[in-house]
Amino acid sequence: SSNMEDDVGLTFHQQLLLISENLVTEDVAALKFFCTDLLHLRKLEGVKSALDIFKLLMAQEYLNAEDTFLLAELLYRIKCHSLLKKLGYTKEKVQECLHEKGRVSPYRQMLYELSENITNQMLKEIIFLLQNHLPKRLTLSALDLLILLEKQGLLTKDNVQILERVCVIISPDLLEIIKCYKKAKVLFYNIFSSPDVWTAVAKLLKELGVLPSFCSTKMHKSRCVLLSREPEGTAVDGVFYFNPWLDLNICYKMDGPHRGFCLIINNVNFNSSQRKGSCKDAEQLERVFTWLGLDVRTYTDLTSGDIRSLMQTWQHLQDHKDRNCFICCILSHGESGAIYGTDEKLVLIRTLTSHFTAKQCPQLAAKPKLFFIQACQGNKIQRPVYVDTDAQTPDLSSMQESFSVFESIPEEADFLLGMATVDGYVSFRHTEEGTWYIQALCRKLQLLVPRGEDILSILTQVNEDVATRASCSGTQKQMPQPAYTLRRKFIFPIPTAPPPS
Repeated sequence: SSNMEDDVGLTFHQQLLLISENLVTEDVAALKFFCTDLLHLRKLEGVKSALDIFKLLMAQEYLNAEDTFLLAELLYRIKCHSLLKKLGYTKEKVQECLHEKGRVSPYRQMLYELSENITNQMLKEIIFLLQNHLPKRLTLSALDLLILLEKQGLLTKDNVQILERVCVIISPDLLEIIKCYKKAKVLFYNIFSSPDVWTAVAKLLKELGVLPSFCSTKMHKSRCVLLSREPEGTAVDGVFYFNPWLDLNICYKMDGPHRGFCLIINNVNFNSSQRKGSCKDAEQLERVFTWLGLDVRTYTDLTSGDIRSLMQTWQHLQDHKDRNCFICCILSHGESGAIYGTDEKLVLIRTLTSHFTAKQCPQLAAKPKLFFIQACQGNKIQRPVYVDTDAQTPDLSSMQESFSVFESIPEEADFLLGMATVDGYVSFRHTEEGTWYIQALCRKLQLLVPRGEDILSILTQVNEDVATRASCSGTQKQMPQPAYTLRRKFIFPIPTAPPPS
């Protein structure tokens, strides 16, 4: 028995060592920040490595061989999802357990989210505005700044005014993160005043602006998360506690005067082929996203260089500041993790999405960025009669390695990448009716947006639609694949006009 315990202990410490070796300086700083509410600040100041943090957590009995969830949560919070498997967890398993076992407070999550969306330029401006509260000639990261404000008592979970005053000047999008935290933190409501508690709570959420007015009141029962340990439906001093970061219970803000831009890149004519039916897709996307309130711009037959230049142009567009979201649809041939320009050279999808991260495009910080890619991700299926595939003979000189969909999406919040097919496989396009994926996407948007469904629910229906189809031979199938780092529900406001088709 003693030998077995020694073996378990050795294995556990080996796991911690492996995890520590895979964490960089920024990761260690983030771990320290998340542990601020758990460990004494003086002890954290002496931390030099992740192992130091693990030792402190073990000393306080937060972490041991039998219970590693806190470490799993911390790795999940700093987006080191690939390290979760070393503890026997997956990203999905951690998400399932957060409601009951999560230890990181909504306040700490909110501050970290702010830090992730503060660009270098924003940080300089914030430090300038707060110079009277800060030591002279001190180089600070965003996390360092927040910790310093907490040390001075200027920032607490019940008082975030100093951040609000700064963000009003620096970035309305950062201010929106703080507002969401304040609204969700505590809602005062007499539970006994209504026979239908959840309907009343949903109405109150609407009044406070946490739920947009277009959302159906009754459909949000499951989105109200009671964080009290009391049984559901129990009054706790007339107070409901809500945490939008645990279960994606809060919608993205989509009630501004301008919905956002939607780019459509439609590559039809290549040197060695023509993507017949693609114009049908482009036209349908234009109609549907215009109906949904977006300002649609279509670009046809772009080379790889044209695509990169276009992304750079839109990255620096100041008009994003007044928009709620950004959408980009790309219709082309493709390979694993990449799409082709009409010059038959590859552009990595992760290169395209990287232009719109919070640091590269601060005007879209904290706003949802949706990319829909209609392109093959390999050549594993032969072309059937009357049905083309969106695959090209790969140009090995332009890309030496392949990338999965999960490597294509940035490791930061507010992105969604909808792929027509899983990695390594072709996607199908009817030469007259368009592609299976885009046509299904357009149909489901028209059907389900008026019902108040969120985008992930809609894409699940798209998966079901495409998966039930088969090629003319009846033997070849297709399975779309979404990947996302959305923090909230993304729900299009219901258009007043009827669907376009």
